[in-house]
Amino acid sequence: MNDQHSILLESGTNELEIIEFEIEKRKFGINVIKVKEIILPTAVIPVPHSHPHVEGLIQLRGEVLPLINLGKVLGRTGNPPPEAKYIVAEFNQQKVVFHVHNVTQIHRISWNDIEKPTSMYQGGDQSTIIGVIKRTEDMILLLDFESILLEINPQTGIRVEEVKKLGHRERSDKQIVAAEDSPLLRKLLHDTLSEGGYGQVEFFENGADALAYLESLADQGGNVTDQVQLIITDIEMPQMDGHHLTRRIKSDQRLKDLPVIIFSSLITNDLKHKGHMVGAEDQISKPEISELIKTIDKYIL
Repeated sequence: MNDQHSILLESGTNELEIIEFEIEKRKFGINVIKVKEIILPTAVIPVPHSHPHVEGLIQLRGEVLPLINLGKVLGRTGNPPPEAKYIVAEFNQQKVVFHVHNVTQIHRISWNDIEKPTSMYQGGDQSTIIGVIKRTEDMILLLDFESILLEINPQTGIRVEEVKKLGHRERSDKQIVAAEDSPLLRKLLHDTLSEGGYGQVEFFENGADALAYLESLADQGGNVTDQVQLIITDIEMPQMDGHHLTRRIKSDQRLKDLPVIIFSSLITNDLKHKGHMVGAEDQISKPEISELIKTIDKYIL
């Protein structure tokens, strides 16, 4: 898993590769981009008074990383089996290790084939599911790892106090379109953008809905930039991801002048080239909300 460059996809194809893993024989998925490596279980250092989902800490090549039991996150009570694995992941500018029951294979799929969980899945852990991949014999559930971390440690999320440090601001005449699939992160983004002076934000659950809205404005005639001044998009979203949304915007003569900022937990120095390839004006890593606000200022004030 260390040589990710051999499996990363061309940017903007609306495809992703996921690693399939199991919790009590149920199949789940994580984006390959998030995964640094997969290792066998190792010694765990308990942490007193830690969150019940945190097993403890492990040492890996000089780093001390938290170990999260995904079975407990999903409400499963059984102990991990002997063939259990540790998935070492990196997103939101941090590394974390997930204890899973088994790792099976890698799939290459289209975001268009991933359905929203509300129409497919009504289980008790629905809030942790961002998408469902239907297959002939079963289904794979994509987990919302950002929300899982946010529940365990709220400091990993978007923090409105960071925006308050920018001082009083008034930007209410600016119109922004934002594509973000997580309801929790949409709420946090709405609150922090409002605190930053940007109160006119039209939110969409995925890139496909955001693009349809922008195209509908263009179909009405006139200059779309008179009605929308900037686009904010996540990367991982069912139906259409943020890279493909950006590519579609930049390839449409009616929309190409709209500035696009990619705001995602997947933004790293190694992966920024993917956003550059599709024409994004800027890329900000979650949860750097104050940087997002200042970047918005740069493009539309």
